[in-house]
Amino acid sequence: MPSNKIYIFDTTLRDGEQVPGCKLNTKEKIEIALALEELGVDIIEAGFPISSPGDFESVTEISKVIKNATVCGLSRAVEKDIETAAAALRYAKYPRIHTGIGTSDFHIKAKFNSTREEILKRAVQAVKWARNFTDNVEFYAEDAGRTENEYLARVVEAVIAAGATTVNIPDTTGYCLPHQYGEKIAYLINNVPNVDKAVLSCHCHNDLGMATANSISGVIAGARQIECTINGLGERAGNTSLEEVVMVIKQHQCLDLHTDIRAEQLNPISQLVADVMRMPVQPNKAIVGANAFSHSSGIHQDGFLKDSQTYEIIRPEEVGAETSKIVLTARSGRSALAYRFRKLGFEFNRNDIDVLYEQFLQVADAKKEVQDTDLIEMAAKYQPEVAAAIS
Repeated sequence: MPSNKIYIFDTTLRDGEQVPGCKLNTKEKIEIALALEELGVDIIEAGFPISSPGDFESVTEISKVIKNATVCGLSRAVEKDIETAAAALRYAKYPRIHTGIGTSDFHIKAKFNSTREEILKRAVQAVKWARNFTDNVEFYAEDAGRTENEYLARVVEAVIAAGATTVNIPDTTGYCLPHQYGEKIAYLINNVPNVDKAVLSCHCHNDLGMATANSISGVIAGARQIECTINGLGERAGNTSLEEVVMVIKQHQCLDLHTDIRAEQLNPISQLVADVMRMPVQPNKAIVGANAFSHSSGIHQDGFLKDSQTYEIIRPEEVGAETSKIVLTARSGRSALAYRFRKLGFEFNRNDIDVLYEQFLQVADAKKEVQDTDLIEMAAKYQPEVAAAIS
């Protein structure tokens, strides 16, 4: 597809919910689905309808309330799965059935005890079944990351001919290196004659910590959809992080790519998902972690205070985060200390700061982080009236 828009396919409610302890009820799923639509997500994978009555109900109810985004239901390459997905999606304004089968020799031989030719037939049949219900059909070639490229190209060509409008190329085990995944997408674009009739999609797992890099490599090579989750939630080590790929694309304008995501909502929805799914975000998580815009090293603090761009490539407000933080620790310097005193309302000259800094280091060595109450106590000896006003 020639467009430079990257479609964002969010699977927080399906792949993300597979994290142990993150099971959601229908009400919780609807709350997150509405937030995803407001965020600007193009496709919401609402669940795996045949997996349980509860998941069927959730997909059905989400289909009723989502008005702008496509609502997607997952299925295996099984007729009953596909019929059940279609039934759950019957109220969706823009329904999509996502069906597929494993294509690597690991899956063909060990999982299915089958042959490449038989899997190819099953893939085509699944797409044809899905096309009986909707013209928006996505096919996933599970474990495409470890599938031999020539065979994968045969499968992709066949499912597009059968009516698939999106073809998902999952790195299911997070095995690929970024250049390998990009080369795989490029191979398909260059060797599948009808590839222009469908969108190629990146669905990368994070087992080796490369899900975001692989997804970006995939869209650089020509894929036009990224499948991802809020906070990178997902089975095992997780999926591609929505907030990361969105901001990579936004920051690197040289890629000439864009999404429709409202970036200022990234931190709020991150917190919503963390709260509802009872899965805290790691503090050093890119974009949405508590420390993403915090500075504690003296060298960093000094540079940041002179020009924030010395150590921040994203402004916190761009992604709906609070303001940048100067965290005072034993590694902090005089400029950060003076800054924090000024924020509290104290005005000290350089000599005052030199004296206060020695006291500060004693406190900092005894504590992980120096708080405002500690600073007020130090400053009260020199400017008691200001300290009293603040207290």
